[in-house]
Amino acid sequence: MTADATARIAFQGEPGAYSHEACRAARPDMTPVPCRTFEDAIEAVRRGEAELAMLPVENSTYGRVADIHSLLPSSGLHIIEEAFVRVRINLLALPGTRLEDVRSAKSHTVLLGQCRNFLTENSISRITGADTAGSAREVAEAGDPTVAALASELAGEIYGLDVLARHIEDEGNNTTRFLLMSPDADYSRRGSHGMITSFVFQVRNIPAALYKAMGGFATNGINMTKLESYMVGGSFTATQFYADIDGHPDDPAVRRAMEELDYFTNMVEILGVYPAENVRT
Repeated sequence: MTADATARIAFQGEPGAYSHEACRAARPDMTPVPCRTFEDAIEAVRRGEAELAMLPVENSTYGRVADIHSLLPSSGLHIIEEAFVRVRINLLALPGTRLEDVRSAKSHTVLLGQCRNFLTENSISRITGADTAGSAREVAEAGDPTVAALASELAGEIYGLDVLARHIEDEGNNTTRFLLMSPDADYSRRGSHGMITSFVFQVRNIPAALYKAMGGFATNGINMTKLESYMVGGSFTATQFYADIDGHPDDPAVRRAMEELDYFTNMVEILGVYPAENVRT
């Protein structure tokens, strides 16, 4: 798909969110469309209001993003690309504010937790906000120089805030992985760092079904980079698994492994086949 000025990419959050940053980095020629929830971003693509959706799936510090994996199989969308955004956290305040004027900082609870050292060293108390960009907007609207926000520099640009301190996160490699979702699947071989196949499956109710299902990947030398489980349908016994593997479904070894997986499962659904990003190498 060729991006142009009229094409749109949906993301969850307010303008200036890290998902907004991911959209600008991955599709700079597309118009970002903010959505209230992940479901709204997916639905915007399904209704034709956006051509793509940018969804965060995991963070290198805090693990997977809640609810995303359970939404993907029923979304009707396909993974066509992955993107990585280095989460650089900044202290944003009203223009003219000095660092020593700030008494509290507002942000999503996750970002507040990622900046404990800086906030403690500067005697800044924490205020939990709904999200990062929304906190920046609220700080701009409130007009109180003693209250700052923790957010991206993009949020500061959008809401007219000064950056008092840059990159104040405790972890120096905090990164979020995103998936670009499209209504159309693309199984073409592309990129220069190999292919990834993502899929979900449910194992049959037989002893050692998961162990046996995974055996085909081991015997065929397929690298499984992710395997996560989550409950479906509100049942403690109905477990679905999400997996990423290195390779393309047409690779002979991958094909043999998937055939063996199929024998021990009730359901297998490929969510996407897409190129690995250089950040993985």
